[in-house]
Amino acid sequence: MAEGMTVEEPLDLIRLSLDERIFVKCRGDREIRGRLHAYDQHLNMVLSEVEEIAYTKEEVPGKDEPEIKANRRGIEMIFVRGDSVILVSPPLKTA
Repeated sequence: MAEGMTVEEPLDLIRLSLDERIFVKCRGDREIRGRLHAYDQHLNMVLSEVEEIAYTKEEVPGKDEPEIKANRRGIEMIFVRGDSVILVSPPLKTA
């Protein structure tokens, strides 16, 4: 690996993703994809060019299982509070 690109601590993975697109899974059945601008040791993050997907369950008459709907919205810039973060990774590649 190049100088300055080593991973010695977990937050180093986040540091290497600065100014890159990342995927964040949050509490409350929310997923966020956006460009990482800043973060801190609590995983508070500032993202831009954001797509948020919130999943909701809706009861459907005549069905035993609720239907899961994905509500998408675009956001120019967002602050994500670290205590709501479950997972952070590079975005999943789609073929």
